[in-house]
Amino acid sequence: MTAWVYILASRPLETIYTGVTTDLPRRIYEHREGLVEGFSNRYGTKTLVWYEQHEDIGTAIVREKQIKRWRRQWKFELIEKMNPDWQDLYLVLNQ
Repeated sequence: MTAWVYILASRPLETIYTGVTTDLPRRIYEHREGLVEGFSNRYGTKTLVWYEQHEDIGTAIVREKQIKRWRRQWKFELIEKMNPDWQDLYLVLNQ
């Protein structure tokens, strides 16, 4: 089953949230609508700025944990490699 690691941001270079899911469009919709309790809802991280596809949930979870241990600057660099303007990639998912 395909799985995704993703990063949401409140604004460029501000608060970010890293998560994992098997249904990226649904999960991002839940974050955007405030249906997810906790950090993301509390800090307004609703903009999808980075994602990465994996072949299974186990690999995705390992990657998520790896990214969560990184320094903030490394996470920003990862985002900017894919999305230099910090655009909302959720809009691309739904085309």
